[in-house]
Amino acid sequence: AAGSPADAAADTVPGGRPAGHPDGDEDTEETEEEAEADPVVEPEPLPETRSEHPLASYMLRVNGTERPVTDAWLGESLLYVLRERLGLAGAKDGCEQGECGACSVQVDGRLVASCLVPAATAAGSEVRTVEGLTVDGRPSDVQCALAGSGAVQCGFCIPGMAMTVHDLLEGNHKPTDLDIRQALSGNLCRCSGYRGVIDAVREVVTARDTDDDPAFSDETRVPHQGGPGPQGGAA
Repeated sequence: AAGSPADAAADTVPGGRPAGHPDGDEDTEETEEEAEADPVVEPEPLPETRSEHPLASYMLRVNGTERPVTDAWLGESLLYVLRERLGLAGAKDGCEQGECGACSVQVDGRLVASCLVPAATAAGSEVRTVEGLTVDGRPSDVQCALAGSGAVQCGFCIPGMAMTVHDLLEGNHKPTDLDIRQALSGNLCRCSGYRGVIDAVREVVTARDTDDDPAFSDETRVPHQGGPGPQGGAA
């Protein structure tokens, strides 16, 4: 009588061959010999790749003073370097997207959102922050007017406002209300309603005009154009 399926399974070896098959034992022996002959080889370590966070040292000229920046990640924004490395906390970190205006500074005479400017690219340029607006250690007329007109509420947006107003008045000595509103369109404020800011600008314009401020000459300020290589050239 034929054996049961269980008996048949017991008489087979791995690979489906019956026990005693001439190739069965040889395969097993070859497998064991190959395992002994080919020891496990550890994979070689991958070659070192270029650092994803390269560091650099450079010099920033901020408010007329050379300030060294050492071992800084090249991706750090000008806002971060000003606040965290140089201790100039006037520019505020509002949105990190260039939308709120709280981080406004001037680079070579142009108003920029410092959160969008890689700090290393400002090396060799003149950076002006709200701390640089003071005159003999005192707040500028713009800063005083903003405080006196009630524009300062929480105060978070005011440094950027002050920078924007200074930038506006350097290029336009007698701005209209429309000019003022357009200049401030990039500065977000939830507290003042902007009325106090506009009043402050009017106050400064009137005071400078009355005092015959030399800064209010007929010559309009032209921002310096920064760029690689020596500045200037043949006329």
